[in-house]
Amino acid sequence: MSSNSGLQLRVKQTRSSIGTKPKQRGTLRALGLGRIGRVNTLPDRPEIRGMLARVPHLVEVQEVK
Repeated sequence: MSSNSGLQLRVKQTRSSIGTKPKQRGTLRALGLGRIGRVNTLPDRPEIRGMLARVPHLVEVQEVK
């Protein structure tokens, strides 16, 4: 297991998905977001980090224990 096994990511949508590409909107939906201000806590895994890398201009990320 990796050293960040207990780490979680708190993801908050800060900007609207209106005007973004369909792939970015799909990524937001897959992250459990969809509206400005919506928050979701996700496990810190490479797949999630990759999804967040596709929409950094739309979300805010915090690491939590």
